[in-house]
Parts: sequence; C-alpha cells; structure tokens
Amino acid sequence: MVAIGLSMDAFAVALCKGLGMKKLNLVHAAVIALFFGVFQSIMPLIGWFLGTQFEAIITPIDHWIAFVLLGYIGGKMIWDAFHEKDDELDCKIEQTLNYKELFVLAIATSIDALAVGITLSAFITTSIGVAVTLIGVITFALSFVGVWIGNKFGTRFQKKTEVFGGVVLILIGTKVLLEHLKILG
Repeated sequence: MVAIGLSMDAFAVALCKGLGMKKLNLVHAAVIALFFGVFQSIMPLIGWFLGTQFEAIITPIDHWIAFVLLGYIGGKMIWDAFHEKDDELDCKIEQTLNYKELFVLAIATSIDALAVGITLSAFITTSIGVAVTLIGVITFALSFVGVWIGNKFGTRFQKKTEVFGGVVLILIGTKVLLEHLKILG
C-alpha cells in the first residue's frame, strides 16, 4: 500500500508526459517509467540510511521542495505551450526526452519517499531491500501505464495537453504543500 501511495504522484506526472506525446514511443515511456521507478526506490533507501538523526531537518521542508520543483516544471510547461512554435513543439515531443526535466520531476515526485524512508528506519518490519524493490517496481509499472493512458488522450488535444500537464503538476505541488501545512486533510 505504501508503494502504491508513493507512486501516485509519479503516475500523475507520467500521465502528463504521455499527454504531451504526439505518438506513443515505448522506449520513451520506459525511460520515463525508469526515472520515476529508480528515484522512488532510491529515496526511501537514502532516508533509511539517514534514519531519524535528520528527520527534524528534512520533514519540515520536504513539502516546500516538492512545491517549488513541481511548480517550476509545471509553469515551464505552460510557458512553453504558449511560446513555442507548433513545429518546434511537435519535433521536441516526438524525438527527444528532456533528461534534465525528467531528473527534476523524478526528484520532486520522490521527495516524500525520502521522508517515508526515514520513518521506515524506525518502523519497518520487513527487509528494506524488499520494500524499496516493491516501491520501484510498482512505480515503474504505474508510470509506464500513465504514459500510455496520457498518450491516448494527448493525441486528440495536442498543445492544450501541455497546458493541462503543467496545471496538474502545479496542483500536485500545491496539494503536497497544503497537506503538510495541514490545510488539506
């Protein structure tokens, strides 16, 4: 259940990435899913090693980090949708992946997994290896499916999907922030 919960942000972002693809590219879908799966499994492992000694420092700011990173990427997606020429947008979407952007998105969606890893160090009843493997595999699978589902809708709406994807990322970042500030339940 923890693995599924942690993978939901990555699934939503993968859905947005699929929305921006004019034609589904299975290699790109696998790379996107791999980025999210690897980071979602590495972060709890890092948290596990850090343990509770840094919990007081990381937990109070993890939501701000996720909010800023997701807000930046979402805002950039919206900006690009309105400021790139149609032929530039199509070429960029179809032929290349922005690895820097994927890196930032993978970190942003896995920061909560770092905090979970810190708490797992005190409460886990199973092997940390099993836990991080499950988190990574489930996130990979859901992210791959997210790209595929997003692509099925994105081919119908083209440029508007980039705006939608950006709005979704900003909303995810805002949700993370508001939940940690206890404004949302």
